[in-house]
Amino acid sequence: MGKKVLIIGGVAAGPKAACRIKRLLADAEVTMVDQDNLISYGGCGIPYYVSGDVSDEKELRSTSYHMLRDKKYFEKAKGVTTLTSTRALSINRGEKTVTVENLKNGEKQDLPYDVLLLATGSRPFTLPIPGNDADGVFTVSDIHKAVEIKERIARGKVEKAVVIGGGAIGIEMAEAFADLWGVETAIVEFMDQLLPRIVSRTLSTILEKHLRDNNVDVFLGEAAEEIVTEDGKVVGVRTAKRNLEADIVIMAVGVRPRSELAREAGLHVSDGGAIVVNERLQTSDPDIYGAGDCIEIPHLVSGRKFFAPFGSMANKQGRVAADNMAGQVSIFKGGVGSFILKAFEMSIGSTGLSLETALAEGFDAEVSLTSPADRAHFYPTQSIMCLEMIFDRKTRRVLGFQGVGSTSDGLLARLDAAAVALCGNAVIDDFSNMEMAYSPPFSSAIDPINAAAYVADNLCEGRMRQITMDSFYAFMADRSLEPDWLVLDVRHVKQATPLVEKFGESLWISLPYDEIRERYNELPTDKTLIIFCNAGTRSFEIQVFLDAMGLTNNLVLPGGYNVIKRMGADWLPES
Repeated sequence: MGKKVLIIGGVAAGPKAACRIKRLLADAEVTMVDQDNLISYGGCGIPYYVSGDVSDEKELRSTSYHMLRDKKYFEKAKGVTTLTSTRALSINRGEKTVTVENLKNGEKQDLPYDVLLLATGSRPFTLPIPGNDADGVFTVSDIHKAVEIKERIARGKVEKAVVIGGGAIGIEMAEAFADLWGVETAIVEFMDQLLPRIVSRTLSTILEKHLRDNNVDVFLGEAAEEIVTEDGKVVGVRTAKRNLEADIVIMAVGVRPRSELAREAGLHVSDGGAIVVNERLQTSDPDIYGAGDCIEIPHLVSGRKFFAPFGSMANKQGRVAADNMAGQVSIFKGGVGSFILKAFEMSIGSTGLSLETALAEGFDAEVSLTSPADRAHFYPTQSIMCLEMIFDRKTRRVLGFQGVGSTSDGLLARLDAAAVALCGNAVIDDFSNMEMAYSPPFSSAIDPINAAAYVADNLCEGRMRQITMDSFYAFMADRSLEPDWLVLDVRHVKQATPLVEKFGESLWISLPYDEIRERYNELPTDKTLIIFCNAGTRSFEIQVFLDAMGLTNNLVLPGGYNVIKRMGADWLPES
């Protein structure tokens, strides 16, 4: 008889590990246990099933060759004994057994193991507010709930939806309701921006505007205080500021690791509730492994442990755990928290640390903000991306990379390249010289990721001085904050004139880029010039020139009009 391998959890890491072990040890007795009757599904695809982009929930449970990943599939095709609707109750580490219960008939049995994998995943957090268990309140946790949500919409029972939580799942579900179904949808987020601590306020504001432009209401800085009910059914959500009507409420306020089984067995669990593992994914018991949403992993930039509930990460961890359980040494070094999501016609994503997190971690962090075209500027399908590179000024190490763009592959390609570099402790110069495949339909000769590094280099070396977008917006909202600031618009006169006419030359003046060298003497010397162009590139060139002429009282607005237009502002003239 071969090695007895027992796996608790059958969604992502568990099935990956089970199949990998059978490929390495064909005679192994592999048993997989899950409390649900549906297993091995793409949970990240649930919003796209609800929206209708994925027509049948079985597609989330099918292989690329259209076989349904069910109990029969794992037993017949993979040779893995599969116990569904079976809950693991306790681990007896001394006897090396796990007590399980059949949820259909209540029968219990002890399953022996030589090696055990805990792939118990995570559970959605439920806000402790009145009405949280009402009919019509859902978390996005499994296919059963996804099917029920979609059925309610299809039967015409949902006209208004409220999504509590402005993270990735909340945004994806809001799109699912509003886009194809036309449901009146609102997002309520406790923090003062979407995707808090993941992307910057600048990029978050761009996303917020895009959601609003697509008829999704966004209410920031508001906590859901009560889910309002009538006869046990949802009718709305109450915050301190408003009452929102709702036929359905999605609670998307994060997930927590399922680690009770490990904790009760005496395994080491972190303060945050995640199972602690080493680089071989062994727990504090060398015969028990952990993988997926239930464990914490090292962050390869900050060095701290973090919780990374990503399906892609779980699959990789399942393979590494399987290798080691089969006696083949394999290492999982950690991750950098890469993610990307689609919101209507926009993509937004990040890898590594945000500026906010980097500063909190003690780095001497700064950010370069650029707004390049995602391919050659002359190519017909080019579109603007807004990119941020977060770096340490002292060491020049790149700490993070994030951006927004269209739903083409442009942003994804740069995030993926950055993620690989971050894992290798890359510095600004590595990004400056990074080789990216070039052809006009796909990129520009100077790739946007190189250009972001050039700006970071200029900032590090003191060649460029900038103001933040937050500071500029605050100034435009209240000019008394900086009465000596004057915006120098170096774009074409036709582009600058609407703003000059709106604000007057005491705030906004026009002097085109190609006339600065001849007319710089016309510029006031008693003002701080905020140099403004479309993307920031020309602004930097003008800064260098003005500095050489002794007019050093100037700052560049990074990203320029390209970013401001996408963020939206009530002071922008209608274009």
